[in-house]
Amino acid sequence: MQQETAQTQQGFMPAQLGEMRQQEAASVRQDHILVVDDEAPVRGVLVTMLGHSGYDVTAVANAEQALLHLQDDPGCDLVLTDVMMPGVNGLTLLDVVCRNHPGVPVVMLTALHDIHVATNAFRRGAIDYLLKPFDRTQLLNVVIRALEHGRLLKQNAAYRQNLEQIIGFRTSRLRTTMHDLEKSYDITLEAMGDALDLRDTETEGHSRRVTAYTIALAREFGLDQEQLRIIARGAFLHDIGKISTPDAILLKRGALTANETEIMRQHCVRGYEMVHKIPFLREASELVYSHQENFDGSGYPRGLRGEEIPLGARIFSIADTLDAITSDRPYRKGLSFAQAREEIAHCSGTQFDPKIVKVFLGMPLELWSDIRKEVEHAPAGTFGVTL
Repeated sequence: MQQETAQTQQGFMPAQLGEMRQQEAASVRQDHILVVDDEAPVRGVLVTMLGHSGYDVTAVANAEQALLHLQDDPGCDLVLTDVMMPGVNGLTLLDVVCRNHPGVPVVMLTALHDIHVATNAFRRGAIDYLLKPFDRTQLLNVVIRALEHGRLLKQNAAYRQNLEQIIGFRTSRLRTTMHDLEKSYDITLEAMGDALDLRDTETEGHSRRVTAYTIALAREFGLDQEQLRIIARGAFLHDIGKISTPDAILLKRGALTANETEIMRQHCVRGYEMVHKIPFLREASELVYSHQENFDGSGYPRGLRGEEIPLGARIFSIADTLDAITSDRPYRKGLSFAQAREEIAHCSGTQFDPKIVKVFLGMPLELWSDIRKEVEHAPAGTFGVTL
């Protein structure tokens, strides 16, 4: 009586409380179990036992009906199937359920006391095995274990999906951050290259032109986008070591002495030492180090020969020579691209890699003049690939 009074004081009559409990129970989803057995009495027993225990049960007579039901009702929580059935047997049904409905646990029912059948069922994905005849306690114990197993499978699947989404989101953010970081690096690189051009006005624009030529030739040679990016950075910074070269040598109008030539040649090593310290430029630094090497081993600073020279440096050397021949100098007028191509063809096998020369010679002659014009009129950083 006191209890009823307390409930009434809270604003609820006993009848209302009972109705609320029924609504709450109805709102809790019942586990849905699919029973598959060709024997009607067995199906009836299973439906009765499981129904009285609060489960939502559907019973079908064969595997074909079971598969149709699973297609129409993706919310099935457990399949109880007989092993021996006419037509498609329970083991074959097990295979299909495991393949097409991996989150649905399967328990096998059979009257056969055969360890080989049981082992085969477990091997193929069944999570439990119930021998006929069984009592209600045995059935419910197996069902409870199977449903708990299914819930854990679903939880793990949901966790993996959420984790993949989180990782995907973070990876996307990281990729965007790294892209922005690389852009800021590239702005710094361009500033370094422009600083060198300002110091050596005789070769102004050389770094941009030779980078564009190198990219065009490397792309024609079949290099992928990541390789192009590395080579573009190395090409743009190839002469960065000249920042440490004294003005008296770098800006000298006449011929250099043997000692001055030796100092000038140190720019390859100086540039490599500068660039190699920067992690994202480490691969590009190999081009900076090797851009004055010749295919026959007569170059500097290490006298590398053939494929000892990094591929990017072998490609670059052709682009560098192309720009040197076709650009004006205080002591001579720049030659035509046709003349430059003849000179490069003449030096195939000595200064240049014959395979790369062959690709170069197969490219349209007018392409190079078009690239030069485009670079001269383009804003900073437009080389057809991010540095």
